[in-house]
Amino acid sequence: MCLGFLLHGNAVLAFDSIEKTRFLLLLRVFKPECEGLWFEARGWRRGWLRATGRLAPLSAASGIRGVKMDLFENEDMKLINLLPRDGEAYYHGKVLDTVTADMYLDKCLSELTWEHDRAFIYGKEIVTKRKIAWYADKPVSYTYSGYTKMALVWPDFLREIKQVVESHCGEMFNSCLGNFYSSGDEGMSWHSDAEKDLVESGSIGALSLGGARKFSFKHKPTGDSVSLNLEHGSLLIMKGTTQQNWLHSLPKTKKDVEPRVSLTFRQMRF
Repeated sequence: MCLGFLLHGNAVLAFDSIEKTRFLLLLRVFKPECEGLWFEARGWRRGWLRATGRLAPLSAASGIRGVKMDLFENEDMKLINLLPRDGEAYYHGKVLDTVTADMYLDKCLSELTWEHDRAFIYGKEIVTKRKIAWYADKPVSYTYSGYTKMALVWPDFLREIKQVVESHCGEMFNSCLGNFYSSGDEGMSWHSDAEKDLVESGSIGALSLGGARKFSFKHKPTGDSVSLNLEHGSLLIMKGTTQQNWLHSLPKTKKDVEPRVSLTFRQMRF
């Protein structure tokens, strides 16, 4: 059942759900069953609303299935920077509907090539429970934690996901490091993504699929921390000087959580 439409320039967003979000969004919603009635949602502390659905030209009846569009093109429609200083991190919330996110999760688990990660820490080799998969525009090597990994070329579905991420953050990515956490016993300790192979101050787009998990930032100079919950089908963007000034982690949890895949799209120096 279509609840209404969000008019935006020469496009219309036909939506079938409205959900709360912590981030700034102004909606003017026209409900066709109540001609002339508009609904406007504003008020940070009262809880924001987001319309979700399909974006299409006004002359079209269909749109992009499965993709939730956030319309933040003018000054009144901006995501809030999660970091109080020295970096930028923006949580877009769910950018994929549940059906589409489920489909991509299944494809990631069955079609990507996963292997246990290896790292040298204080001169000792560590083999992680967490598994990784590395993909890029072409077969290239990537070195971190004392190990060199060789990237595989994108499968078609992963290229589709990359395009969704790029459409939301306005950046282009040429590689993706996937992480697979089979349970809450697996996580990621404090670290920053500042390897020499990465573009300095480049953006990283992290798409989460599967069980929701806590994700934390810690300011290197002060120890101040910021945490949020990454939902199934959601997108987090880190950019600017975030990697130079902040650490991030995915803490382990004793909660019964579903398996999770994190796809971190990156800008490499090829």
